[in-house]
Amino acid sequence: MRKIIGIILSPIHYIAFGLILVIFQPIQWICYKLFGYKAHKYSVDILNFFLTSSYYLLGNRVSWTNRQPLPLNRPMIFVANHQSMYDIPPMIWRLSKYHAKFISKIELTKNIPSISYNLKVGGGANIDRKDQRQSITELMKLGQRMKENNWSTVIFPEGTRSKDGNIKFFRAAGIATILKKCPDALLVPIAVENSWKMVQYGAFPLSTFEHLKFTVLNPIEPKAAANVDEAVLQCENEIRKFLGQPENLESRDKAQETRA
Repeated sequence: MRKIIGIILSPIHYIAFGLILVIFQPIQWICYKLFGYKAHKYSVDILNFFLTSSYYLLGNRVSWTNRQPLPLNRPMIFVANHQSMYDIPPMIWRLSKYHAKFISKIELTKNIPSISYNLKVGGGANIDRKDQRQSITELMKLGQRMKENNWSTVIFPEGTRSKDGNIKFFRAAGIATILKKCPDALLVPIAVENSWKMVQYGAFPLSTFEHLKFTVLNPIEPKAAANVDEAVLQCENEIRKFLGQPENLESRDKAQETRA
């Protein structure tokens, strides 16, 4: 039934989603060119509020739970599992006061209304996965901007989306690179639920009447861990525990080998 309803509602959602992107393209440009970073960021926050709202056209809903007293006076690295592109607008909107920047594929900086422009001027990192040196340089620049501006970032350490909600192994390299330039950053796990269900049938039709959930978990102080690998492993297993998935014992063994 959800699939059948999705065939009817998906075009409505896509039209609304696309119109929002097109409308906010000139708004972003004007805000950035005439008024600078703060105005541009505000326009991006509003953009992602509307993009998130477009999910409701499918009968879906979004809930955000954050009971953590997160600091506003230090950078943070939000570490989340990744299920679909629909993870991103709610996170940009809800993490706006932390100036959370995203790490994106460089291909996304071209030909996508609003999204490409924001990626170019918003202060995140746009990496070329085929060029390791460029990727490392971009992440280090991001870490430096975080340190200088008290910004935060969102990273999906799985490296790819989970198509069934099962968490993949978290890679620590990107986080380690950022911490080299921004060593005071706090790691904050975020558990994402049910985003994958929106695209369980593919790009069309989208699933309907799903409940996307985002939960901010206990922060992890990277300096309290033996190394970055162990800190990232703690993030991974905190998310696994919250989602009811088994602990990644293989990853733990790798972290122990690193310490040895």
